[in-house]
Formats: sequence, structure tokens, C-alpha cells
Amino acid sequence: MNEQALSVRDAIITRRSIKNFNGQPVDPENIAEILEDAAWAPNHGNRNPWRFVVAADKGYVKFLDILREYGVPKWKELSEEELEKQMKKFTGPGAVSFVIVPEDPRQKERLEDYAAASMFVQNTMLLAWDKGIGTCWKTPGFLDNPKFREELGVKPGERIISMLQFGYYDERPKARPRKPLEEFVTYYGEEIEEA
Repeated sequence: MNEQALSVRDAIITRRSIKNFNGQPVDPENIAEILEDAAWAPNHGNRNPWRFVVAADKGYVKFLDILREYGVPKWKELSEEELEKQMKKFTGPGAVSFVIVPEDPRQKERLEDYAAASMFVQNTMLLAWDKGIGTCWKTPGFLDNPKFREELGVKPGERIISMLQFGYYDERPKARPRKPLEEFVTYYGEEIEEA
């Protein structure tokens, strides 16, 4: 078993969403290990309300045709140079995972399942970061395209909530400021001074 390189706190505080991947492929075994560990995310009733379609290695190279088709509007009309520029957002990452959740008709369960899958994604991002792999949670409009859903084998009653990109990077983005604690926390029972 590998020694963990980062504390949980360090992983949370230092993790960044990577937008500029360097195109290096990500080993599918690394992704499998990450997803296996991330499955320990809390989930209501232990429903495990998630499934994933992963494209990595040769599968990702093949999947780029699908991403071009749905992710680059009017790609057939673009010059080779314009198409290459548009495809950079897909060719930079070394792998991708689509996170799929059931759309339970009961609102409580649907919200619980979405929250649980989101925690799974957060675990995935932190575990990847610990291995030196960057991630970015994307929600492009084509995730709801019926033909794209069909390509991924998404069934009626399911929803794709994320296109999670994995990859290596040459430069870590700087931290963006967060709101101070006092702006988003109220302590019940304590008098709050009016501004």
C-alpha cells in the first residue's frame, strides 16, 4: 500500500481545477484505483447512486471523435487550424470520466443521490491530486444531447452530471481567494452585529 503523500487538509487546500493539461495520457489503472477508493463517499442508504463511463488510453484517443462531433459546433466548417484550437480543450486531458446518476422520481432521493455523487467526484479529485493528476469538473451543454447520451449508453431515468477530465499539467494554477468565514457562517444563539 502506498504511503499517502498529502494530508487530507493539504489535498483540500492545495487542489486546483486544471484547465491547461499537457496532453500526457493517464494510465487507466490509476483512474481505476482512484475511482475504487473514491467509492467510499458517503451516500444515503448505501445506494451507491453512480456509474461512470471512462475513456482512457487508446479508448480516449478513439473517443475524441465523439467529443469533436458534440463539443465543437460546426466542426466540419472549420479550418484545420481552427479545429485544432477548438479541440485543445479535449486533447489536453489524458482521460475523461462521465459521472451518471439515477433521476429518482422522488425529490428527496434524487437530491441525496446528486449530493452523494458530488461527494464521490470531490473524493476523486482529491485522490487524483494526491497522485499528481489534475482534474476539472465540466458540465458542457452536450451532456444532455440525446445522441450523445446514446453514444455513452445513458438510459432513460439517468443523468450525466459531470464530464470529469483527468490529466497532467506543467503549471499549477494560483489559488483564487475564498470568502472569509464570517461572510458565510452564522453561529446560532450569538448576537450578530448589524453592519
